[in-house]
Amino acid sequence: MNDGCARARWVEEEIAMGIRLEHANLIVRDIDAMIEFLRTAFPGFRVRGEGQGAPLGRWVHIGTDETYLALNQATREAPEPWVPYAGKPGTNHLGYEVDDVEALRSRLAAAGYRESTVPNAHPHRRRVYFYDPEGNDWEFVQYASKDPAERNDYALPD
Repeated sequence: MNDGCARARWVEEEIAMGIRLEHANLIVRDIDAMIEFLRTAFPGFRVRGEGQGAPLGRWVHIGTDETYLALNQATREAPEPWVPYAGKPGTNHLGYEVDDVEALRSRLAAAGYRESTVPNAHPHRRRVYFYDPEGNDWEFVQYASKDPAERNDYALPD
């Protein structure tokens, strides 16, 4: 069997089984400050578990029963600060779909978090961006359509 056919079958199986991001693991300087940011953005998030473990020490899982962020305590300082969108390898932002992007914006702004929203006026989605206490950028999007073709339209100006 050629590689193309095997890959196509593997992709079909992958789609059939369903895919979702269960968690992401972040190493942070201040776990408690990140918990505060995440609970401000997502009031329904709770600490699911926490403890101490090798090699990073303190860890916390914060989220819902279905999805969470694993936070690990940094044990060293980075050689240079991370700057999103500077062209270096790394994560520019994590994006979350939310039901009410303006309520989220109000909560984060009232708590003193710095907004980094780029101009956007897509008729089927509204996005806001905020920096967390570590300087990471986070995207929050609210969709105004259930139609995937409209939600994922890249031809319309944003």
